[in-house]
Amino acid sequence: MNRSVVRTLNAAFCFLSITIFFFSAGRAQAPPRQFSLKAESPQFWDLVDSKAQLSKVATGFGFTEGPVWDERRFLYVSDEEQNKIYKVTLDGQKEELIALGDPDGNAYDRKQRLIDCASVLRAIIAVAPDGKYTILADKFEGKKFNSPNDVITGPDGAIYFTDPTLDLVKGEVQEIPFQGVYRLDDKGNVRLLTKELTQPNGLAFSPDGKRFYVDDSEQRNIRAYNVGSDGSLSNGRIFGAEPGGKHEGVPDGMRVDEAGNLYVTGPKGIWIWDSEGHLLGTIEMPEQPANLIWGDSDYRTLYITATTSVYKLRTKVRGFIPYLAQPQQKEAQKTRN
Repeated sequence: MNRSVVRTLNAAFCFLSITIFFFSAGRAQAPPRQFSLKAESPQFWDLVDSKAQLSKVATGFGFTEGPVWDERRFLYVSDEEQNKIYKVTLDGQKEELIALGDPDGNAYDRKQRLIDCASVLRAIIAVAPDGKYTILADKFEGKKFNSPNDVITGPDGAIYFTDPTLDLVKGEVQEIPFQGVYRLDDKGNVRLLTKELTQPNGLAFSPDGKRFYVDDSEQRNIRAYNVGSDGSLSNGRIFGAEPGGKHEGVPDGMRVDEAGNLYVTGPKGIWIWDSEGHLLGTIEMPEQPANLIWGDSDYRTLYITATTSVYKLRTKVRGFIPYLAQPQQKEAQKTRN
């Protein structure tokens, strides 16, 4: 309805029409997302200062994932839309490391090699500083992986990763009839740990190596398992759920701090859980986050990959860094055996 028609109507109908128009427009366009800290427990403020500010490190990406902090004070970041892994410095500059079809989650292993989930290659690869890569594994029992999604170093030094179909290339055949979680040892042996999740995604170990977490993007929940001395998983159970609206995000990347609290990207931001499965609060983000990593010299800063940008948030706690924590985990394993 244009303005000239409105002027010919009586005042009451005009008022009603304008009211409906603005109400409809408000519903059609949701307000922009903003950074905020929302506590569900007083314990939340032991982890994040109530006055903490979110800072943007870099922007201009397509879709950011897989952050890895390097002690030389830069990050490796995957861009799933630009099909590259970048070296990102803290002044916002980015330098291409490798052009690669849909790179996803990354991690450092014990040798400080950059391990990447190469979705298009359907493989776990190691990327050298010069951008060349080596395929570490691309099959299970002779069948191609689906689309490896996220990866971490385990307490035994092995590589653990998830293999959903979330990024399976259109037109390619799913050869493995399930979406699994796997362990890859230094000899190239791949072992299936569980196939009970529908779309496994982010994963993490507790600091003592006794518990393993993995989230399911389709079921919107987090599972916990007991970890055996050989890396096997047992006693799988629901640890927590992260419900949300259709376009608000799903459980994705996760990290833990040294106290065992779990930080999981999910609807609207980052959900923080204690080790018993109690939700402590959320860090709501201006862009939907997909993953995060601990960084800075004291590992008390969260670096967050969120859609087109990389952000950072200072915390009160020290993050748990798997590839630097092997002695602590080995001692925990000895006491368990």
